[in-house]
Amino acid sequence: PEQWREIMNKKMWFPPELISAIEEGKIELLCGLLKTGDGIIRQLDESEDRQWREALNLSICLGSEDAMDALLQGVKFDFRQIHEALLVAVDTNQPRVVKRLLDRLDQEKGNKMDVRSFSQAIFDHSIDNSQFAPGVTPLTLACQKDLYDIVTMLTQKGHVIPWPHKISCACLECRNGRQYDLLKFSLSRINTYRGIASRAYLTVTANDAMLQAFRLSRELRKLSQKEPEFKQPQYLALELLCQDFAVELLGMCRNQSEVTTILNSCGDESQDSIEEQAFEEGIPSLSRLRLAVNYNQKQFVAHPICQQVLSSIWCGNLAGWRGSRTAWKLLVSVGIFLTMPLLCLVYWIAPKSKVGKILKIPVIKFLLHSASYLWFLITLLGESITMEMYRDKFASREQNILHSSFHMVWVVFFWYECKEVWIEGLRSYFLDWWNCLDMMVLSMYLASFVLRVLIMLKGYFLCHEHSGTEECVYFTETVRDNWHQEDPQLIAEVLFAVTSMLSFTRLAYILPAHESLGTLQISIGKMIDDMMFMFILMIIGTAFLCGINNVYVPYVISPHLGFNETFHFLFWTMFGVANQDYVDMPQFVLAEFVGRILYGIFTLVIVIVLLNMLIAMITNSFQKIEDDADVEWKFARSKLYLSYFREGLTMPVPFNIIPSPKAVFYILGIFRQICCCCTCNPENKYPPVASMGSEDSQFPYRQQVIRALVQRYIESARREFEETKRKIGNRITELSKATFRMHSDVNVVRQLLVDDVHSTNHAFNKDGSSLLRKYIMGAKNNFRG
Repeated sequence: PEQWREIMNKKMWFPPELISAIEEGKIELLCGLLKTGDGIIRQLDESEDRQWREALNLSICLGSEDAMDALLQGVKFDFRQIHEALLVAVDTNQPRVVKRLLDRLDQEKGNKMDVRSFSQAIFDHSIDNSQFAPGVTPLTLACQKDLYDIVTMLTQKGHVIPWPHKISCACLECRNGRQYDLLKFSLSRINTYRGIASRAYLTVTANDAMLQAFRLSRELRKLSQKEPEFKQPQYLALELLCQDFAVELLGMCRNQSEVTTILNSCGDESQDSIEEQAFEEGIPSLSRLRLAVNYNQKQFVAHPICQQVLSSIWCGNLAGWRGSRTAWKLLVSVGIFLTMPLLCLVYWIAPKSKVGKILKIPVIKFLLHSASYLWFLITLLGESITMEMYRDKFASREQNILHSSFHMVWVVFFWYECKEVWIEGLRSYFLDWWNCLDMMVLSMYLASFVLRVLIMLKGYFLCHEHSGTEECVYFTETVRDNWHQEDPQLIAEVLFAVTSMLSFTRLAYILPAHESLGTLQISIGKMIDDMMFMFILMIIGTAFLCGINNVYVPYVISPHLGFNETFHFLFWTMFGVANQDYVDMPQFVLAEFVGRILYGIFTLVIVIVLLNMLIAMITNSFQKIEDDADVEWKFARSKLYLSYFREGLTMPVPFNIIPSPKAVFYILGIFRQICCCCTCNPENKYPPVASMGSEDSQFPYRQQVIRALVQRYIESARREFEETKRKIGNRITELSKATFRMHSDVNVVRQLLVDDVHSTNHAFNKDGSSLLRKYIMGAKNNFRG
């Protein structure tokens, strides 16, 4: 027993000749150094642990499988050492070595330790001396390098990449990781996301790689906002990688059947909100495309395949619309603009007629709604001109019934927005900023209308009960000069003026239908985002306002000078139209000197520095849009197209307020279902997806299409890798040939120099050097070519 205990406790010391034996490939010497004589595999000495790991890693890097087998058979490596060797094998792309190491892990029963959470590696001090970053496992490393064979091999062995916890997670594991080493914790998260966002991991592990790329892209975008310190080089790069992968996967489609199957189904029950938004009859659901729009996948939506599908649906049965000239399109638009009431009447009477079906085509529906809104803007402009012509009447308390009736139009617009909320859902409705603008404008218009009606009612009831009283006279006969500042009619007029201006800005919603106008509209929207810079401008302006005002307030002689005048003076100074005499005060030299100094600094900081910086920021934003104008415009146009694909809302304002026979039959059908207590199964709101199989095999066919796209993508990546490998091999072959020729020429020159060393020593040396230089430059140029 004592001898056995001595054998088991005996440590194996690291022989110094082991590294050179591995480098020279002397397997017999290596086996002799590892031979113990008793046939027992001994543990390694802890002080020399790193040397044994380097020896095993060196044998893997050199591709010496015999040396690696000898080390694994003669030395007992623990899990950490096998784990690092597995990383080295993955890093050098050796699938056979990876398989052998995985088999060794299976023998040691340690393969389950590899699927542990990434944060557990944070507490391992041995990774500090490793060449690999914290949180890197063999699977994440293989995914980062897009090694599809190794990724498949590891996943079949049960290796997975655990999804990181939320950044705000307060579980015990995350708290310990942050407290122990915050940098290791963050690097582990980033390395894990690099593995999850890789093309290899998405293609091998995900059931729907495209849908998984969408979700991962959105999550990475959120993480870039929550962790701005890792925003640009890490999270945004991974987000772009996911977007590019989804685009490349879509590009693998080969026929219209595959495109239809991919774009019309998500295959996910969590997208119920997308599926509830029904389209017009005959228009496919495009659920995946709408999901891409919601996830802001601009490259995917702007792909030619998606744009072709959208354009074909947009024109409907009007096949000649896309290829027609601009003059013909303008003529049709003017015709729809002039005959809009008649067309709406025809659709109201016979929505299933030929004309009614044409009006339901998205492009015609778009022109119909645009014509309705243009009529409203023309009416609004006409009212402004009428107010100027009848200024005295509009400035008095006399309320014109036509003027109040015009405000009733906004009740119709409000009804239109309510129907839109009913169709889209409240959350989806407010995700669009144009809808938020509509609600704000509608609220202000309705408030203006209510205030006008309130004045009429109040004047009527006050004069009806007590005629001739002061309040009755005020609300019926008082001139404008005697009104209170908070008078309801004044507030109503101000609200009406502001909303009239905002109503014209709503016209920009239809601009993405045209390429040039749409690009300009997007550029203006991006430049408005830069107006957040005004916050800094406001802070600095307020500081100078308080300082200059406090300098001149004690010396103000005129009561018309004060805080408001100082604000006006500084505000107009930014535009160069201020009166410079404001800072002149000759009788008080010190105050005038300090005031001039502050005013000079204000001019320097605000006018020269900040305003020019704002101009530079706006120019930069405009340039970014111009660099990617095609994608931005197509994405904005796609959102416009999808908004007119929806079912309903065919009748424009104000005709939508009139109940149509179709709506009456629809309401009667609802009452019939309620009264009869019908519990029928929910039907699919969309037409069936065109596919090669029957309706029963629609879901399996979608899976078959996804798998086919993934397989094509993997094959394409392998061909690209082999092509790159072949090109590199050709370059190396050319370099070897050039080096061999150069070596032969050098030998010839050397031989000539030895033969003629006494006769032509200096001259030939010069010629030989020129010849040698010529061959070296030729070999260098060949390699570059």
